[in-house]
Amino acid sequence: MAELCHTDSSLTTLDEEMLWEKMEDHRCRIVRSICPSRLTPYLRQAKVLDQLDEEEVLHSPRFTNTAMRVGHLLDLLKTRGKNGAIAFLESLKFHNPDVYTLVTGLQPSVDFTNFSGLMETSKLTECLAGAIGSLQEELSQEKGQKEALLRQCQQLQEHLGQAEARAEGLRQLEADHSRMKHEVSAHFHEVLKLKDEMLSLSLHYSNALQEKDLATTRCRGLQEELYLMKQELQREKMSSSCEREFRERSLKMTNELEPGDEELSRLKEENERLRSLTFSLAEKDILEQNLDEALESRQELVNRIHSLRERAMAAERQRKQYWEEKEQTLLQFQKTKVDCEIYKEKMNVLQSQVVELQKERDQAYSARDGSQMEISQNLAEKDALRRKVFELTDQVCELRQQVQRLQVQAESLPGVSSQEAGAREPCPKRKQRLVRMFALCPWENSDGSSSESQLWSDLSATSSRELVDSFHSSSPVPPSQQSLYKRATEDFWEDPSSFSGCPKTLEVDQGGSLGAKKGDADLDYEIVDRADLPESENILQLSSGGLHLSASSVPLRRRPARKILSQVTVLAFQGDALLEQISVIGGNLTGIYIHRVTPGSAADEMALCPGTQIVMVDYKATEPLSKAVLEGMTLDRAVRLLQRVNGFCSLSVKVNMEGYKKLVQDLKAKVATSGDSFYIRVNLALERRAEGELQVHCNDILHVTDTLFQGGSCWHAHRVGPYSTKGTEQGTIPNYAQAQQLLIALIQDMAHKSTMTRKQPSGGAQKLVRIVSMDRTKASPLWSSFDGGQLDPSQVEGEADPSTVCFWAESYFTLVPYTLVHSHRPSRPRPVLFVPRVVGKILMEKLCLLQGFKKCPAAYLSQEEYDASSQRGDIIQQREASGGRYCVTCRAVESLMGKNTHALLDVQLDSVRVLHKMEIFPIIIHISINEKVAKKFKKALQRLGTAEDQLLEAARQEERELDEVPCLYSSLAPDSWSDLHALLGCVRLAIADEQKKVVWTE
Repeated sequence: MAELCHTDSSLTTLDEEMLWEKMEDHRCRIVRSICPSRLTPYLRQAKVLDQLDEEEVLHSPRFTNTAMRVGHLLDLLKTRGKNGAIAFLESLKFHNPDVYTLVTGLQPSVDFTNFSGLMETSKLTECLAGAIGSLQEELSQEKGQKEALLRQCQQLQEHLGQAEARAEGLRQLEADHSRMKHEVSAHFHEVLKLKDEMLSLSLHYSNALQEKDLATTRCRGLQEELYLMKQELQREKMSSSCEREFRERSLKMTNELEPGDEELSRLKEENERLRSLTFSLAEKDILEQNLDEALESRQELVNRIHSLRERAMAAERQRKQYWEEKEQTLLQFQKTKVDCEIYKEKMNVLQSQVVELQKERDQAYSARDGSQMEISQNLAEKDALRRKVFELTDQVCELRQQVQRLQVQAESLPGVSSQEAGAREPCPKRKQRLVRMFALCPWENSDGSSSESQLWSDLSATSSRELVDSFHSSSPVPPSQQSLYKRATEDFWEDPSSFSGCPKTLEVDQGGSLGAKKGDADLDYEIVDRADLPESENILQLSSGGLHLSASSVPLRRRPARKILSQVTVLAFQGDALLEQISVIGGNLTGIYIHRVTPGSAADEMALCPGTQIVMVDYKATEPLSKAVLEGMTLDRAVRLLQRVNGFCSLSVKVNMEGYKKLVQDLKAKVATSGDSFYIRVNLALERRAEGELQVHCNDILHVTDTLFQGGSCWHAHRVGPYSTKGTEQGTIPNYAQAQQLLIALIQDMAHKSTMTRKQPSGGAQKLVRIVSMDRTKASPLWSSFDGGQLDPSQVEGEADPSTVCFWAESYFTLVPYTLVHSHRPSRPRPVLFVPRVVGKILMEKLCLLQGFKKCPAAYLSQEEYDASSQRGDIIQQREASGGRYCVTCRAVESLMGKNTHALLDVQLDSVRVLHKMEIFPIIIHISINEKVAKKFKKALQRLGTAEDQLLEAARQEERELDEVPCLYSSLAPDSWSDLHALLGCVRLAIADEQKKVVWTE
């Protein structure tokens, strides 16, 4: 260095600013390499620091490191002036000579004659001795630390040897553990096989038991039949024995009643003998008594014989009756058997006819879809042509105004009088140009020019000719060839030269043909007062022509609305503050109906009445994009839309009294509070802040029943359970705009790491927000259908799908707090998809061994097969292969579902939308992964050739993709399972639970 030639005495010659400038240039090096405790003794001896300054530098709690202490020391020395700088540089000679050389450019020397003289020589020697002593003490301390470190190193080496021995033992244990694990897995497979065999045996045993039960029941039936036959046989035997005894008794009695001659003679002899005997009175009494008893017993026997005969005759009649009933029953059985066979034949014929009808129905559906597609294309072309006609009409108006201005300029020039004569000559009437009008149309400009009056025309005539020729037909049928030829050949433009000579007339009817029709009862003329029209409509006086119309009243044709059910009628009128003229009820489920009409208003004059359904509104006819379809729109959105109408408007309405009456009855009976009914998925957590509000968690499903609850400040909703679509808990939630603001505020709080603590459930951290962003160019059911007047022109005539009509809160944010969802109830087993996929591959290997689960294979398809499947829309996911592709197809998934089996899918999450389009709703099982959980899959990951870091990265990536999945999913917390076997059980329970739930898709 060039400065090395200077001596130490040169520092004293420098001024204070130069010295401190040198030190400030190297301040960073100084504060990093200097220990302040070594310099402070010398600085105190030099009297540039006192004891308080030393204690502040060394022990102040404000300075947390050495650099801060050295910086503060330099600041203190700077206040001491030049002496502080020289003393600081001299202290560097002893303790930091390299820093001294860097700052001053001089070689340090310990010659006492070269010091600045800030202290005495004896004090300097004492200071140096003290510094040397402190250095020796530090050296001894460092030696002691070195010995302690050596002892510690020896201890660590001993511990290392012990750890290696333990590691060797652990490796041996791990090998034994792996061997035992393999044995356990082998035994586990054997147990599974035995379980399967036992299950098959149990099935066979159950089948045998069922067969035994059937045989037992059959045997009992046969025994009952045998018992009945035995009873019938005994009854027959008894009846036959009774008949035989009766016959024997009757024969015996006849024989007894007709005795022979011998017995008669014997009786006579006995009678004579008895007469010859003489009895005493007592004996005679006894004999008489015996005779009376004998006569009584005989009478009883005779009575008994008669009763037995009657019973025998009754039994005979009953037997004959039973025999006849038996014959009739047999005949009825034969007839019933024949009828059954006939009915079977009829059913077979009917089934074949039903199959044919189903085929014809499918053909009709396909033909209908084709015709609807063709009609929609025709309507789109028709709308494009209408817009072109409107543009051409505006150009005609501008050209006519330019022509009129040119005529006014020509009249102001000389020779006007010569042209007025020719101008007042009558000219032939020409056909008025077509204008899209239904009633009185006010024009924006108010210059009172008579050329605009020719644009007023009535396109609402009801004759068949006008329906065919009108370019504003509401029918989807394309125009006829006659109409196309007429449009191409007729002179649509009028001759500009005729404007100067022809009087400007307001033609209410072309040639009086329409007004002369007697059958058109809907057309009439009214005198419209000037007060009812804007100023631009009232002034219609033609000074150059012969026709002068009064400014106070103009004859115009008015056409009231036709009250035809299910027919859409378009009404155009002055709708200033439209919601003050009418009030509406309804919603997206029932439609928007007019409930009250203010008497004397413009809506009342247009024959609007309660029960009229508003289908479409167009409140600015000069911009076709400002139209909006109210069918499928919520009541909140419809009211906000109608509040914008403040001027000339066009309403498409139809009469639907049946739907209106039903809605009014439901409102009176408090069955419903509005006509709104739709289901949403909540994408953020909403806390309950007031009474009546509903506390909502992220991913909850709500059934919204009123979007104009309590004046439109909130929605009324029911929380839907996981196993049904019925609402359980009810309350209010913020409307769409308020929910967006809450979502943004919640995201801001999360970004700024708010210190607000929230109670977390025991199962783990609760998900607070689900961030969803959408492309505004795509249709979204929750964005405004009338957002700033932006709507697809091809969907303003009613062909828009009501399910895709957006119906609430206009917004310019892309965050979606609520998502519209639809319910599904699949009857077959749903396929299963795991997140992350790496864990899914491990679980699929285990689940395939169980009954009811099977992995869906990826089939190899050639290029021709791939093209055919892709044309059918059968491809779920694909990957390239040599000569073709490996694809997971919808047919393979449906075949497994048809076998009552859960298909295990190894596909990405973006394939879920493809499956939903195919009406297949997979079960998504999310396994939460952290570092502790990743270690549990270490062995399985080694078999797959995947590291734990890769698993964690894949889990984080796929968890971010879960928020974009258009359905709900089941998540397993890390603390809910301990090992792979327990995880398998949790997964099976989760799949069974998800199969019972209702599927909600966006």
